[in-house]
Amino acid sequence: MKKFMLMLAVVLALQACSDAERSQPALVAVATSQAKIVTLKSVDVNAHYVTSGTVTSDHRVSISSRISGYIRKLSVREGDHVRKGQVLVRVDPVNARQSLVQAEADLADAKMDMQRYESLYRDHAASKQQLDRVRLRYKLTRSQVAQARNQLGYAEVLSPVNGVVVEKRLSKGDLAQPGAAILTLEDPASLLVKTYVSEQFVRGIHAGDKVDVDIPSMKRRITGVVRQVVEAADAVSHQFMIKIALQSDPAIHPGMYAQVGFAVGTRQALMVPHAAVVEMAGLHGIYIVDDKGIAHYRQIRLGEQISADQINTNQINTNQINTNQINTIQIEILAGLHDGDRIAWDATPPLQSGMKVQEK
Repeated sequence: MKKFMLMLAVVLALQACSDAERSQPALVAVATSQAKIVTLKSVDVNAHYVTSGTVTSDHRVSISSRISGYIRKLSVREGDHVRKGQVLVRVDPVNARQSLVQAEADLADAKMDMQRYESLYRDHAASKQQLDRVRLRYKLTRSQVAQARNQLGYAEVLSPVNGVVVEKRLSKGDLAQPGAAILTLEDPASLLVKTYVSEQFVRGIHAGDKVDVDIPSMKRRITGVVRQVVEAADAVSHQFMIKIALQSDPAIHPGMYAQVGFAVGTRQALMVPHAAVVEMAGLHGIYIVDDKGIAHYRQIRLGEQISADQINTNQINTNQINTNQINTIQIEILAGLHDGDRIAWDATPPLQSGMKVQEK
């Protein structure tokens, strides 16, 4: 019995020691990372009224023939680049040739009449009035010959500009008529965007204003200048056409879709450095730092990218954000962050939730 009691006491003592060990908190080392830290504060940015438009050429030329005839040569097609003075179309000048032959015959006849009447006038057999009438006919027929020769020269249609063929209405073998368009050319070096704005905003838009132009297909934002405000609204939509000049860019082509942002005041926005945004599985997030200096990953919703010169730096506490950080603030946060949140980025080693963060 004594042996049993002794063994029981040993077992209970061992169990108590094990429970004491389990009750002791585990000491786990927390990873530390050094990172840039900034406290967020809303800033004033330009508010924009955004419209859609189309890139077009400011220099659009319709190519037509001055004479009637069947097209014998038309070697260009849509998309071809042409040079100024290049032969685009050759028209069979049958009618022009006939007109020239007729005009030359009339000229020969008028010349003979003039020579005969000059002889008669010298012999006092014709009056001065008759001679003047014959001489006038000679001058007219001579002018008709020159005109017929000029018309014959119009059989070749030359390009008046350096440009791109954007439309081809006729083909080889078709009948060209004077004034009827055969081709349409556009000069790609002279581009503009045509867009329409609501009547409530048109009074704040003036020629010479700089605007932001986004080309979604290129994922680029460029600066345009308002060239013209057409002061006559569309009768149906009651919107006004605005023409915006663009700088020449070989990557921008007529017909591209564009979005135009007109500055209409300022608004409050929460901005973060572009480098602070983390993308995971197609979602965007950012690391915030709590009061204990621990990093936590938080998902966010992004807005538009805004350049540094659009931010009113007078609204920023320079004790919180330095000049270099101001220059990197480019992305607006629509949801997920608030004023006063501290964010971290550019960390060594890379940040993970639960890490201790020390400011660089």
